[in-house]
Amino acid sequence: MRAQPTRSALMAPGDGWARCALGHRHWGIHGAAGLLLTHHAPDGAGWLLMQHRAWWGHHGDTWGLLGGARGPGETAEHAARRETLEEAGVDVADYPVGGVYTDDHGGWSYTTVLVRAPSLLPVGVLSGESTDVRWVALSELAGLRLHPGFAASWPAVRALLG
Repeated sequence: MRAQPTRSALMAPGDGWARCALGHRHWGIHGAAGLLLTHHAPDGAGWLLMQHRAWWGHHGDTWGLLGGARGPGETAEHAARRETLEEAGVDVADYPVGGVYTDDHGGWSYTTVLVRAPSLLPVGVLSGESTDVRWVALSELAGLRLHPGFAASWPAVRALLG
């Protein structure tokens, strides 16, 4: 079953609501993607770049990955890198992909693209979609109110981190 899109004429290509075969409502007519940017410090501490979503957005006031709707014909990797640059000013174009996890809902999917940063890169909030963008220690993740989709896929994604 294909996702059934709804969209406004004022949105970018790919923006809009879709329903998957499971009957869930998702953002992104062509699916969505996010970037899990990690850093592993010499002392062994692990860090994730996280976005605190604005209250007005879908699952607002939760923490998740920088990401969003895929454009027509856009790969998940390109969408994840593009969204990270647009929303936080972090250019990861030259960083290799360390893994990919796709949460497929039948006719709609969210792909998490894993990339490792050599350091805790400077970040900022460049979009009204975020109230905060910051590096979060892995040890702090359990204390955050997580986006439900991220929370559900986190065990599988974490396993890919090695």
